[in-house]
Amino acid sequence: MSEPVVTPKNPAFDYRKYRAFEFAPNLPDRTWPSKTIEKAPMWASVDLRDGNQALIDPMTIEQKMRFFKTLVDVGFKDIEIGFPSAAQVEFDFARKLIEENHVPDDVTLQVLVQAREHLIARTFESLKGAKRAIVHVYNSTSRIQREKVYGKDKAQIKEIAIEGAKLLVDYAAKYPETEWVFQYSPESFSQTETEYAVEVCDAVCDIWQPENGQEVIFNLPATVEASMPNIFADQVEYFCRNLAKREHVIISLHTHNDRGCAVAAAELGILAGADRIEGTLLGNGERTGNMDIMVTAMNMFSQGIDPKLDFSNMSEIVQVVSECNNLPVHPRHPYVGELVFTAFSGSHQDAIKKSLDYNEQHVDETENVWDVAYLPIDPAHIGRSYQDVVRINSQSGKGGVAYILQRNYGFNLPRWMQIDFSGIVQKQAEKVARELQNDEILQTFESTYLQQGDFELLDYSVNNKGGEVFFSGQVNMNGDTITIDGTGNGPLSSFIDGLAQHTGKSLHIINYAEHAINPQHSNVDGIDDDTSTGNKTNANAAAYIQLNVDGTVYSGIGTCSSTVSAMLKGALSALAQAPNTTAA
Repeated sequence: MSEPVVTPKNPAFDYRKYRAFEFAPNLPDRTWPSKTIEKAPMWASVDLRDGNQALIDPMTIEQKMRFFKTLVDVGFKDIEIGFPSAAQVEFDFARKLIEENHVPDDVTLQVLVQAREHLIARTFESLKGAKRAIVHVYNSTSRIQREKVYGKDKAQIKEIAIEGAKLLVDYAAKYPETEWVFQYSPESFSQTETEYAVEVCDAVCDIWQPENGQEVIFNLPATVEASMPNIFADQVEYFCRNLAKREHVIISLHTHNDRGCAVAAAELGILAGADRIEGTLLGNGERTGNMDIMVTAMNMFSQGIDPKLDFSNMSEIVQVVSECNNLPVHPRHPYVGELVFTAFSGSHQDAIKKSLDYNEQHVDETENVWDVAYLPIDPAHIGRSYQDVVRINSQSGKGGVAYILQRNYGFNLPRWMQIDFSGIVQKQAEKVARELQNDEILQTFESTYLQQGDFELLDYSVNNKGGEVFFSGQVNMNGDTITIDGTGNGPLSSFIDGLAQHTGKSLHIINYAEHAINPQHSNVDGIDDDTSTGNKTNANAAAYIQLNVDGTVYSGIGTCSSTVSAMLKGALSALAQAPNTTAA
């Protein structure tokens, strides 16, 4: 039993004005759901035409030239450069590219034109002298345009397509020096009865005769994205199955993003049989935009498929696109946004850090395949550094803070110190109510753990006699130079024994860890030189000490060129945090 129709609470937001999509073909035996994408399609950029016409301020010839060169560098072989019959600047740009030899031999210019003779004549004139060019002719075939815009029936609309196809043949013959490719679009294919779209394209095909050598492209535009991507895929598969001369033509797709699914529709359309995809970089286009070729190509890249387009210099490409289009890039735009490889969440940060640490530790045991939690690709592959992978705010956790200190400053915090310090950082972030910068995190870290206060290790010696270790040295404690003598099973335990005797406090080591500091971090502020010997040498060791002082736990860190000196300084840093610590 169907649910009753409910009257909307707000008459201005009335869903009853709309109806379910009506142009889905009957395709119960569809095959595309069981297929996978195994290779990249042919790509065609329409940035300089479809993208350009959607701009508030269309590009100048200089901007179009800059954009064109970027598209060539990325690897596009088909580039739609404009609508030469629509505006003088479009015509002039085509002439500039051809006359000044800006078009590489392996790049084909594509231009768009309506199926009208005077426009077609002007279009061929604009391409005179081109080595190879695609003339893309179109007319709308959708029910709504037939009935409400043109006032023509199906037969009359098909005749427009046929006449346009004949005109392309006639005018191409006037320029035999150029290798011509004919492309036809039943505009608004997505809102056209699919069987009728096939009928129109079959009629065009009869004129162009691709079986006799004429290269033909049929482009299927979702001029308005009006259905779910799976229905568009059904439309594409139906078209491919039923087009009479399918094996002789290239099937191209041109999806728009009105429902936010242009990339998905294109991907499913490839599964459904399409050979070629048209779109724009960053998805600029009418209304909500075109399909974003950059995203679609990078989706394939992330699945181990060669996209045949080079986005390794992503930042520079994005800069060119945004400056020429005068449009900002959303910070979470897939792959290219400022924040897309950034994690603020504590659990995400911890998983990223552990994944990267695991990969580093097992580099000789695993295949060289990217496998990191929350990062679908290695940011380095598109020119992004790891600088912003982890950023710290009040939502961050121990893994993120530890990652920042390890990556930027060489401190590889043991887990117990990660837990201790993350609480301190979280309180600081909550206090300032914003993201913490890396230098602020380091400053907090240094002031918490690396300050020995009024304690300073001056000089010492360690001797091992009969299996027992003897420590003897001097410590400046609150302005007084104190001699420390102690015994233990190692330098640290003997030093702690001596400190306990002179302070009268109960001192016990709870946790201890140490590591070498990467040379690239040895000059970081807060990493000390070897003051115990007076040598100004870079530190290459860090020691982490968790010390129980009269029942209360304190943590400290020491750095030095000497591992022993580092651990002793760490102990002093922990002891300095305890209140009322003086010589006995």
